[in-house]
Amino acid sequence: MLVKRISLMLYLLVFALTARAAEVPADAGLAEVRSLGLLNGEALACSHLEAASRIKSLIIKHAPKSRRYGEAFEAATSEAYLGKIKQGQGACADVAVMTPQVDELATRLQAAVPPELAQ
Repeated sequence: MLVKRISLMLYLLVFALTARAAEVPADAGLAEVRSLGLLNGEALACSHLEAASRIKSLIIKHAPKSRRYGEAFEAATSEAYLGKIKQGQGACADVAVMTPQVDELATRLQAAVPPELAQ
């Protein structure tokens, strides 16, 4: 009897999560998440750790919580990081150049993904 109740609760939980995920339009904010990932990789490669921390916080707070978005962010981060490492530290932009780009992408992400859908 306990196993049936647990199975039923798990089924309902999966159903609720699936229904919730369906509320987020397929690509809402995905381009912005990817662009923030590219900036994150650059920030990490160039030792702009405060910028990287801010970008990650923005992703956690405003991006939909799904594998697709997480993988897009991580792939873009890795791509940019490896690219910057190959170019060398001389190719690093100043953090003051990066900050307005992060601000713009954060605004676009928040507009693309309403707060209630980012939870």
